[in-house]
Amino acid sequence: MNKKNKSKLAAIFDDPVRSDILWTDIENLLYALGADITEGRGSRVRVALKDVRAVFHRPHPRKVTDRGSVKSMRRFLIAAGVKDAEI
Repeated sequence: MNKKNKSKLAAIFDDPVRSDILWTDIENLLYALGADITEGRGSRVRVALKDVRAVFHRPHPRKVTDRGSVKSMRRFLIAAGVKDAEI
């Protein structure tokens, strides 16, 4: 995992929850962690990481992820065994 991915992982686990993380940065982080990402219908994105599966919605028309989605991504990463301690 490169330095940018590590900083995005730290941003996802920041308190208070941030609302300035680009979705493309989150996708790049997921790829770096070894996740399988497939396209769903519309803006849906299916993510599988370490036998944990979730469906997320790409933000549109903006490219920035909102706080609720960041919280969901945080819960997903914790369920998959990824913690901010892996930074």
